[in-house]
Amino acid sequence: MRVPTEFASSARSTVGLEWEIMLADPDSGDLVGRAPELLHVLEAQSAHERHTVTGELLTNTIEVTSGVGGTVKDAVDDIAAAIGAVRRATDPAGIELLSAGSHPFAQWFNQRVTEKTRYRKMIERTQWWGRNMMIWGIHVHVGVEERRKVMPIISALSAFLPHLQALSASSPFWAGERTGYASNRSLVFQQLPTAGLPWPIRTWEDFENYLDDMIRTGVMRDASEVRWDIRPAPRWGTIEIRACDGMSTLTELASVAALTQCLVEHFSRQLDVGIPLPGLQPWFHRENKWRTARYGLDARVIVDSAGSQVPVRDHLDAVVDDLRPIAADLACERELDGVRAILRGGASYARQLTAADAAGGDLREVVQHLIREFREGPEHGTVD
Repeated sequence: MRVPTEFASSARSTVGLEWEIMLADPDSGDLVGRAPELLHVLEAQSAHERHTVTGELLTNTIEVTSGVGGTVKDAVDDIAAAIGAVRRATDPAGIELLSAGSHPFAQWFNQRVTEKTRYRKMIERTQWWGRNMMIWGIHVHVGVEERRKVMPIISALSAFLPHLQALSASSPFWAGERTGYASNRSLVFQQLPTAGLPWPIRTWEDFENYLDDMIRTGVMRDASEVRWDIRPAPRWGTIEIRACDGMSTLTELASVAALTQCLVEHFSRQLDVGIPLPGLQPWFHRENKWRTARYGLDARVIVDSAGSQVPVRDHLDAVVDDLRPIAADLACERELDGVRAILRGGASYARQLTAADAAGGDLREVVQHLIREFREGPEHGTVD
């Protein structure tokens, strides 16, 4: 018998953010596995704050998480406070911070796994692929007030995962090699069991049936081990978008969060008035994901079930226009306008490639570029 999966009560279109941060040596730029020595104090300090600071799979990573934000600004302010707290620990310790979907030259065999049972079990099961999960991302949670809306919104929002992936793409290098991909991370991450694009599940009952199958056969323990690019987060009462590479700057994180929040609210309003939500064939979703992983903001994406194709830049520009009234209602107009700033200035993958070319291919300079961007913003990250 299927065990019902509860979906927590959550205020509509509230926002929560998670951001995975790399720890690096300021001189060499290589990763340093020093999170355990910092986290005892940082976790205790964040216990009474809206934000949290925690560890991740690898000891070279710290994750910062916002509280529940009524607006994108609320959640971003929490993240800024968390980063400030981390810097008060890392600056005296001689550790720099950066974020991207991948580190330009670090090697997997030099990294240590955090001492937690669930991480050890994952590595034991996934072996080489698990050890190669040197990837960093952001997660955007948006509150959904009715469980019946969750799977239809996930289905409709899946058509925009390539757009979010293109905006956030920041992993053009892997273990010292220029991959030719804007987001190599997205293709690596989908190698894990239960990761990748969601199955075409239409109702909450069908999602419960999926969970029952997976738990009963020992594939996973609970819903938290569903690692789709977009998934329900029953514990929080949210839809969680996980398709994005690690954002290199806080302002760009805010823009992607605003676009995500507005899209969820847009689809929620359509359901409120009985408008069927649009969808694409699963094979179009897969192709769009590959295209934006490969070409980033230069990709052409399939935008309807008839197979119409447009440049993702043009489609994003039009979508931002369409969502402006919703952004006004949600008080995130400025953050949503930041999407156009990314379109004008280029996503992180493009800026990293420019930095590498300017330095004659020296990837240590790409790390210094990312360190500057993380601290000061994209306009300050260029190589002198």
